[in-house]
Amino acid sequence: MKRFAFTMLELVFVIIVIGILSVLAMPSFTSNSLQKAAEQVAGHIQYTQHLAMIDDKFDPLDQLWFRENWQIEFVSTASNVWYKIYCDTDHNGNSDSVTHKEVATDPLSGDSLDGNSDITDLKKEYSIVSVTFSANCKGNGTGKELSFNALGRPYFYITSANPPITNMNQYLLTSDCNITLVHENEGNATIIVRPETGYVSVVYN
Repeated sequence: MKRFAFTMLELVFVIIVIGILSVLAMPSFTSNSLQKAAEQVAGHIQYTQHLAMIDDKFDPLDQLWFRENWQIEFVSTASNVWYKIYCDTDHNGNSDSVTHKEVATDPLSGDSLDGNSDITDLKKEYSIVSVTFSANCKGNGTGKELSFNALGRPYFYITSANPPITNMNQYLLTSDCNITLVHENEGNATIIVRPETGYVSVVYN
């Protein structure tokens, strides 16, 4: 009866081959910074809609009640790109985190989503150099902001730069709103917000 044995060299060789095969067969779980940024922004748009649906701002005694709807606002300049999520309770066009506690808090990290934390600094965290909105959802021509009502319907009016005075329905989103994140070297990602439902999806270019 023959006995089979392996030398140390043979065992090492087999281990190396198995290691190489496992690395080649293993799926890649790494994601680039553009993907991370797009997924975060898409998630926060959905979170803004969620806040609006559980926090109905309707007030029959206030004709401008809709300015208080939860909204996500983007700021894109030559030096910085960031966003914030807030409800404009006092109608002054700003997010007052201390006086009126208008700013949302990230449910995972606990960070304030006021534009000052690292989590909302897209340029610093993910090397995003600009955010652009498609023409059909630019509000009065100056805004980069989406708002939601208690039914989750998306609007594109802006409270900070040129807030609506009457007839909020003229700002109801009636076609896809494309929000494009531009990375410094990884290409673009377009976040699509659908009308009526506010459904969010991401396309990479």
